[in-house]
Amino acid sequence: MSDVSMAKGPKGAGPVAHDLVVLTDVNKHFGALHVLQDINLSIRPGEVVVVIGPSGSGKSTLCRSINRLETIDSGTITIDGKPLPAEGRELARLRADVGMVFQSFNLFAHKTVLENVMLGQVKVRRRKREEAERKARALLDRVGVGNQADKYPAQLSGGQQQRVAIARALAMDPKVMLFDEPTSALDPEMINEVLEVMQQLAREGMTMVVVTHEMGFARSAANRVVFMADGRIVEEAEPHQFFDNPRSDRAKDFLSKILHH
Repeated sequence: MSDVSMAKGPKGAGPVAHDLVVLTDVNKHFGALHVLQDINLSIRPGEVVVVIGPSGSGKSTLCRSINRLETIDSGTITIDGKPLPAEGRELARLRADVGMVFQSFNLFAHKTVLENVMLGQVKVRRRKREEAERKARALLDRVGVGNQADKYPAQLSGGQQQRVAIARALAMDPKVMLFDEPTSALDPEMINEVLEVMQQLAREGMTMVVVTHEMGFARSAANRVVFMADGRIVEEAEPHQFFDNPRSDRAKDFLSKILHH
C-alpha cells in the first residue's frame, strides 16, 4: 500500500498533504450578493466530486474560482499544494493543469477540430507540432470524434463539440478537470454521449469537479456529492447516502422537487 493512500488525516482534521485541490474559508461577493460563504472543500487525487444545488447557489462560481476565472475576496485555494497565482505566465500554466469544460463549448470557430486540440499543447505546453497532433488525434478518437478532426466546430453537433472541448482540456494533461454544467446547453439526445465520456474519465481515475443537474451521473460517477444552497456547502456525502438519506431539510426539499418530476 503506498504511503499516499494511507495519508488520510483523521476526520475533521485539516487537509492532509496529498489533497489536490483545497479551498479554505473562501468568500466571494458580487456587489451586495455574498455568492460564496466560508467555503471549505478538499479534493483528493482521483476523486470525482459532483456539486449540485438550486440555481444561484454558487456552484458555477465555486467551479470557476478553482482556476481563477473568478477571483475570490478572501480565503485561500491551493492546487497540488501551491496557491493560485495572480496572473501572467504562472496563471496560464495553472490553467493548463486545471482543465475546464464550460456550458458553451468555447472552441475557436476559425480553426479545425484538430487545430483546436493542438493549440494549447503547442502554445502553453511547448510541444512540437507532430507530437501535439499525435496526441490530439488519439484524444479525439478516445472521445469518439476522431473522424471529425478536419471539420470546423460549426459543422459538428453540440454533443460532438462538447466532446472536442473535453479532448482539448485533456490534451494539456491536467491534474484536475472542472466541468461547469457541461450538458446544460445540449439537446437531450446528446447529453448521454457527453456523460459517457465523463463516466469513462471517472473510471480511469481523473480528478474531477463537476457542476451538473444530471442526477444519474451524480449517483453513478461521484465519489462525493457536495450540495450547495445560498452560497454555502450545506451537505456533503457519498451519493447513495445523499440521495437515499439526505440529512438537511434544504437537501430533502431540493431532491423532492427534482427527483419526483
